[in-house]
Amino acid sequence: MERTKHLKKDEIVREWWEINAEGKTLGRLASKIASLLRGKHKPNFSPFIDVGDFVVVVNADKIRVTGKKLNEKLYRYHSGYLGNLREFTLKEMLERKPEEVIREAVWGMLPKNRLGRKLIKKLKVYKGPTHPHSAQNPKIFEWN
Repeated sequence: MERTKHLKKDEIVREWWEINAEGKTLGRLASKIASLLRGKHKPNFSPFIDVGDFVVVVNADKIRVTGKKLNEKLYRYHSGYLGNLREFTLKEMLERKPEEVIREAVWGMLPKNRLGRKLIKKLKVYKGPTHPHSAQNPKIFEWN
């Protein structure tokens, strides 16, 4: 009987992916990003080991959403003090911090544990078309 072989830390090969978010639907984009971060596209995927890749998202301010989400979807933030619950609609968040909209959507699709916190650090989101990660030679992610 053979034993299951799991990858060691030095055996993991990580790649960099660049995704252009212009015109992409928020939920579908977030699920693809979460899959790349976890490493589900690799043959040596393990749900409890970080085998995923780095993801760079550009044009975060040009995503699209369907339905009435622009005015009805709420993002809540609480400072910890009494009466300091802040609410912003998706439209306001896209104007103020479009990077945070994508980050929150991806975080909702990652595990809520130590591994998930490690994975979300490999996500780099930028408002415009440029990013400082060109030295890593990210591959352009092709949509099917």
